[in-house]
Parts: sequence; C-alpha cells; structure tokens
Amino acid sequence: MHKVTKLKLLLSGLALLLVVPLAACSAKAAAYDSSKPLGPQVNYTITGIDAGAGEMETTQKALKQYHLEDHKWQLQTSSTAAMTTQLGKDIKNKQPIVITGWQPHWMFTKYKLKFLKDPKNVYGSSENIHTIVRKGLKKDKPSAYTVLDRFYWTPAQMSAVMIKVNAGMAPRKAAREWLKAHPEQLAKWTKGVKHVHGDKIKMTYVSWDSEIASSFVAAEALRTVGYKPTLQAMEMQPLWASIATNAADAMTCAWLPNTSGRFYHQYRSEITDLGVNLRGAKVGLAVPTYMTNVNSIEDLKK
Repeated sequence: MHKVTKLKLLLSGLALLLVVPLAACSAKAAAYDSSKPLGPQVNYTITGIDAGAGEMETTQKALKQYHLEDHKWQLQTSSTAAMTTQLGKDIKNKQPIVITGWQPHWMFTKYKLKFLKDPKNVYGSSENIHTIVRKGLKKDKPSAYTVLDRFYWTPAQMSAVMIKVNAGMAPRKAAREWLKAHPEQLAKWTKGVKHVHGDKIKMTYVSWDSEIASSFVAAEALRTVGYKPTLQAMEMQPLWASIATNAADAMTCAWLPNTSGRFYHQYRSEITDLGVNLRGAKVGLAVPTYMTNVNSIEDLKK
C-alpha cells in the first residue's frame, strides 16, 4: 500500500477514536425521574461546600445517623461558588441534585428549593447568627462596640444585599446602596454614637454569601461614624481564632447553636458575644422543588 494512503487511513482511525469519547462526554445528563431511585441518578452524592464549614461536619453526622453511608451515599467537598454553579446548571436542565443548603441565601430567592425534613433533628431547629468581638473592644473602641452591638437585620434584608452581589455588584457598593435605601435602619445602629476620626478596625468573615453581606453592611455602618474598617476572609477555625487572639476586632458570622457551636465552645472564654444580629437562619439538605418524591432525608435511601 502507498505510504500516503497508509497515513490517511491511520489519521482517519485516530480521528474516530477521538470523536467517539467526545460525543459520549457531551451527552446531556438525564432529567430527574421520580419513578426511579434517587441514588443512582446523582451518583449517591450530596454536593457540599468548603470542608471546614459547620454544615459539612453536621452532614457527615447525618450520613451516619441516617445510615446513608450503608446505602453508598457520600458528601462531596467543593466550595459555595462551585456548589451554586452546579445547582444552577442542574435546575436549568431539571436534573436531580442534593446540596448542603442554608438560609438566608440568594439561591432560595433565585431558585425554587426545599429543605428535606430531618426527623432525627441532626441539623437542629432554626439558628441565629451572632456578632462576636474581641475582649477589650468596648474599652478600646466604644463607638464601634455600640454600633456592632446594635447591628441587627432580617433574612429578607440580608437577601436583598446578597442578590446584588450575586448579580456582580461589588460587596461594598451593594452595602452602601442598601444603607442609603434604609436610613432608618442605619439611624438605629448609630444614634448618639460619638464619631471618631479614621480609627482602624479589622473585621474577619467566612466567604459565604450571607456573611459577605452582613460583614460589608456592618463595616459600612462603621464608616459612617468615622472608622476605617478592613475586612479579611478566612476559613471558619482561623476566623474564630482571629477574634480570640485579638488579631481581629469583630465578626458577624457566628451561626449558633449548631453550625459554629464547636468553635463557640472552644473559644467562648476568649471572646465577647454581642448576641443575635439575625434570627431564623436554617441549615440542612435541600433539593429543587421539582424533585417531588424527595421530601425527607429518609427518602434518599429509597
């Protein structure tokens, strides 16, 4: 056979080998089928977020207490951004997905989601989010202490900021716009507070959409009374350690009593708890509402 002909045949064969896998990879995943068991449809996987997040630890407990591990279920670590991106793709195609969810969060505003019932109460009842500051802040920065102590808002108000940030607005701009639209709320936090002149204050936060919203709104409120806040994102354990060791002044990210409970008990003697800044938060496993046959964590075993 002529060398050129042999070369053409070889290249054609290679092309076929390449095309077949690519075509297989591009096949669209199946939509949710309520007549079939859920496990195989999602590869027995719960899509989670950062490994250090409290709800990830609680979900590991849920896997054991509901004996989901015996049914091949596993928790996949990713990030909030990766999880919400996957959620959006699957909802667009009506595909099944099980996630670690929490509310308030913009995903519950943007998408139709439902929490799965938790008959064993592994995730506990609704949670509150607390403001935590370092020891001595009241003496060193009394105006900041007062503003942070008064800082309180609702899940709907937090969601309004989160939606803007999710749409691409810078967190500081979204916080400024929200405060401008809610002068009465800002007045409650700052009434009678003595203004300072460029005093520095450091806030730390965990990079959840909810905590980005609360941290930047609280920081902007502090700016209105003359502070120059800096904000630094951290994982959960360093976040608490930063307040306990006076490396940072404050944070608004303590989900209690469950999600941040382990860290609260570890550091409680080394921090000051200013109390609740948002009531009615919730954590648990969630799915899109079109997954009509999945309403309880127990249903994952069917």
